[in-house]
Amino acid sequence: MFYLNILWLGLLLLWPPQKGRWIINQNSNLSVNGTTNINKFTCDIPSYGQTDTLMISKAAGDIMLSGMIGLKVLSFDCHNKMMTADLRKTLKEKEYPLLYIRFLTLDGVGDLTLSPKAINGLVNIKLAGITKRFDVNYQVSVDADNVIHLLGSKEIKFSDFNLTPPQIRRHDQNRRSIVRYISP
Repeated sequence: MFYLNILWLGLLLLWPPQKGRWIINQNSNLSVNGTTNINKFTCDIPSYGQTDTLMISKAAGDIMLSGMIGLKVLSFDCHNKMMTADLRKTLKEKEYPLLYIRFLTLDGVGDLTLSPKAINGLVNIKLAGITKRFDVNYQVSVDADNVIHLLGSKEIKFSDFNLTPPQIRRHDQNRRSIVRYISP
């Protein structure tokens, strides 16, 4: 099986919110942890590279969010040139150069501390022209500088976005190419 664990999204947000806004720090990042029938891999967007704003409001203990981030698919680095090219091609980078994450809600944030607290939230992810809604598990904490650290995790499949995983190739001792592909 070929899975993407997407949303190891390290958002650095300024706290407390000023005028109903959270600022997404340009050093925020995204990692995609994948599994193939041959091995595991990690692809990163090491830095968001810009700042953005999420508008917030509170309702019944939950935080309602309005805003999104657009991550450049071209920024993915799998630490292997061929794997990076395959991922970008699979995500249709030329046709859809951005992966969008629209933040919708965070449930039960409450008081933030230095120790990470488990919370849940909803996001819409738009990838290769397809938008899907996901529940995301987060760990949230605040540091001594009042910066929120929001680390989210969600397992998704390429097939969730009607994408076909890249074929993974490996070579045997006789240098013949062996392709093993298990459909999603």
